Amino acid sequence: MSGATSSAPATAPLLELHQINRRFGGLQALSEVSFSVQEGEIFGLIGPNGAGKTTLFNLLSGVTPASSGSIRWRGQAMRGLSPDRHNRLGIARTFQNLRLFTGLTVLDNVVAALHRRSQGNGVDALLNTPRFRRGERELQERAFGLLEELGLADQAHREAGGLAYGDRRRLEIARALATSPKLLLLDEPAAGMNPSEKDKLCALLAELRQRHQLTVIVIEHHVPLLMQLCHRLAVLDFGRLIALGTPEQIQHDPRVIEAYLGGCA
Repeated sequence: MSGATSSAPATAPLLELHQINRRFGGLQALSEVSFSVQEGEIFGLIGPNGAGKTTLFNLLSGVTPASSGSIRWRGQAMRGLSPDRHNRLGIARTFQNLRLFTGLTVLDNVVAALHRRSQGNGVDALLNTPRFRRGERELQERAFGLLEELGLADQAHREAGGLAYGDRRRLEIARALATSPKLLLLDEPAAGMNPSEKDKLCALLAELRQRHQLTVIVIEHHVPLLMQLCHRLAVLDFGRLIALGTPEQIQHDPRVIEAYLGGCA
């Protein structure tokens, strides 16, 4: 099974990478990587540890610049933009190492992310005006709605640091959705989850993609999840793109079998 719930629309690329290189001193983390992602697509990135997957996410989110090559968003070059500017363009991400406010409640974690998109007035906040209080109520309602979507509403008032690991993963997705992204970058969202949780996550991501009109790029070591979820996958090995195609094509690509799947395709 592949392709989530429907085939990806055939439109002009939302995101294009052309001949991307990234060096760290003498280490070539990415080498001549080129591919495009269509709007509405769920696109997977797989490869062994150290293949360059997270480095690629750092480039896409503005954390790290490319050494050479180009990244284009809706046809426009993105070089030199800050992470905040990437986010305002509509790119949000989760991290392999969770980045939550563990001392805040689950609800307040999402409200904090929503504040990044709000147009609140500093004077209103200082004076605690009715307009400010109304805006805060609206943010809390929107945050609670996102928690309902992620199955976390019943834990809204619990400290985020006390959540089970899988719930913290879903909370980070809720925080990313709070910034109203067009492109959602998920770095190992199924890490630490049991098989049942992974199946539920797969269904949830397909549903969120449709509901929020998202394009999604997923890094994940659990290959069966990506084979079920994604329209297409790219395979990296030692910083190079060695395969690109549908799940069926990737499963039977001899380079992928040798480098990553270990003959189990």
